[in-house]
Amino acid sequence: MIPVERTNEEWLSDLQSVERQSQALDDLRLRLQRSIHYYLSQERSDLRGLALSEIEEMARDLAQEATLRVLSNLDAFRGESRFTTWANKIAIRVAISEMRRARYRDFSLETITAENDFVSASANVIGQVPVNPETAAERDDVAKILEAALRTALTPRQYQALVAVALDNVPMDTVAEQLGTNRNALYKLIHDARRKLKAHLEEQGLSTDYLMGLFER
Repeated sequence: MIPVERTNEEWLSDLQSVERQSQALDDLRLRLQRSIHYYLSQERSDLRGLALSEIEEMARDLAQEATLRVLSNLDAFRGESRFTTWANKIAIRVAISEMRRARYRDFSLETITAENDFVSASANVIGQVPVNPETAAERDDVAKILEAALRTALTPRQYQALVAVALDNVPMDTVAEQLGTNRNALYKLIHDARRKLKAHLEEQGLSTDYLMGLFER
């Protein structure tokens, strides 16, 4: 079934009309489902092992949520692009957010306290660009110093938050939920942790400029 073509004004009018809203929502959901299906099947390499039926089911479910999200944000549409382009961007953001939540659904901050967590995480980040043996050895030594500094200068809560967000790229909302706090409090926790870590390292003669230069080579 091919959705009905509408102008921006017609989309807004139909989605807010008692008589025409149902059909407009069906048309919008179908469009968003197609966009989400393309995103999941063509742009998410981590989902290529899934069967087509699984991708289709995910696209249907996400399209339902995306349609409701668009409907609740109609007042935010400014008409600077096609309505469907604007709606598709919302749909893809919904899909991305859900994929991130699914990835960390079983995540636990308790894993952050494992030995050598920082060193192994650092290796994954800085091991992307080949360096000479001397620089590699220097980085390894500094990473171990950083690991010790993290555990010495920070509280366990600060350590977990900083490593989870800065190194493991865990979503802020996930970390905040597991810490029993909110995003604003988590921002402050991480800010304080970075400040304490910087002061601790500078006492040992390791400046921010040196560290950035070492790991950006």
